[in-house]
Amino acid sequence: MSQTERLSSATLTALPATVAQPGYDRAAQGAGIVHFGIGAFHRAHQAWYTDRAMANGDQDWGIIGVSLRSASVARQLNPQDGLYTLTECSAAGQTTQVIGAVQRVLVASEEPEAVIAALAAPETRIVTFTVTEKGYCRAADGSLDPFLAHHGSIYHYLELGLRRRQDAGLPGLTLLSCDNLAHNGRQLERLMAEHLERQDPGLARWVAANCTFPCAMVDRIVPATTAADRKAVYAATGLEDDGAVMTEPFSQWVIEDRFAGPRPAWEKVGAELVADVAPYETAKLRLLNGAHSALAYLGLQQGHTFVHEAVADPAIRPLIERLMRQEALPTIAAAPGQDLNAYADALLERFANPALNHRLIQIAMDGSQKIPQRWLDTLAQNRRQGRPCPAILAALAAWLGHVRGDNAAQWGPVDDPKAGALADAWQGGDARAAIARIIGKSGVVASTWEPSQSDLDFLADRLA
Repeated sequence: MSQTERLSSATLTALPATVAQPGYDRAAQGAGIVHFGIGAFHRAHQAWYTDRAMANGDQDWGIIGVSLRSASVARQLNPQDGLYTLTECSAAGQTTQVIGAVQRVLVASEEPEAVIAALAAPETRIVTFTVTEKGYCRAADGSLDPFLAHHGSIYHYLELGLRRRQDAGLPGLTLLSCDNLAHNGRQLERLMAEHLERQDPGLARWVAANCTFPCAMVDRIVPATTAADRKAVYAATGLEDDGAVMTEPFSQWVIEDRFAGPRPAWEKVGAELVADVAPYETAKLRLLNGAHSALAYLGLQQGHTFVHEAVADPAIRPLIERLMRQEALPTIAAAPGQDLNAYADALLERFANPALNHRLIQIAMDGSQKIPQRWLDTLAQNRRQGRPCPAILAALAAWLGHVRGDNAAQWGPVDDPKAGALADAWQGGDARAAIARIIGKSGVVASTWEPSQSDLDFLADRLA
């Protein structure tokens, strides 16, 4: 294909009327947001909300994306003037629109000065992050690993950009984590303070006085874009789009209302601004994420590939409904107006969406890092209140079988940072002893919940 057949500002006029375009003059919009970690999720979530806010009349909230190392997204979006398509997929069909919020993508390892200048620009008011847990450079005890944070990390660039703002007498920034990390704003605030106390205590005091670190909860399923997806986008648009993103109709963004300065009116386009994100975060962890992990391991055990296949299995769905409504839901202190049963209904509908091929093996990755918050905290709280949790225990048994290698013949080696230790724990053939080595205060997966003798019997029987 020629260059003119690729999505860009120059080719927007070639789009069919069925493809919505940005509802504002992109050339008249300044950049007010710098985003670290500009992957598919950000483009389907925060950039989508910001695009809607600018279409609703907000001004100068364009996004400068930053990739810390990889140039792949820059190669996708910069030749397209930052434009990309977002396609919502459901049983009713697909709808495609062009998102215009991203103005350009910087590769920090190649153009560090441009990243620092973007952070220090007077127009910049908000910095957002989707850098995954690894991007926060935490040591095993949760503190900042100074070696990882010293150069090339978000802390390195923030330090240099914020120092320029301080020197220039500019306002502080809102630093808004959008990662799936418990208490993400508080963690970023603490880790940033640790870094600055080592590097520049004066700047640390300035940041504490002038910047804010709101917590946020984000939710939207964004599967990896496939070659078939790109072909479908080309068929719908007539243009090649290397940055195409596929997603579901549902989206949720709950933000602590704690900003250092101006912000887009995200709440007018679907986001929720609240005093406390914690109840929403807990609901997502225990209802959505907990059910997702259960579907992954129970589904793989039954030979399924996708989430919608697993939730349709009559041997699995009742367990998922019980996990959400009877085991997880009673442990959550809902915020005013937060309807947890309605949330569970919406989750089951989302899981059943046949248009999103959300792979179970993808969800099953890194289970040792996920199940403490998703299942084990719920088990511990239910035990204190005298309630049984057979659905979570069934899912836990499926996970234990997965890390034992039960699914390896079909799906390959276990993808988990503790895969070696988990495999070692299974040596010896005694299931009860292996389970005890894996879960508990001194286990491979440390937890406040430890299996009782009856739990060990239940799990061992399921694993027999």
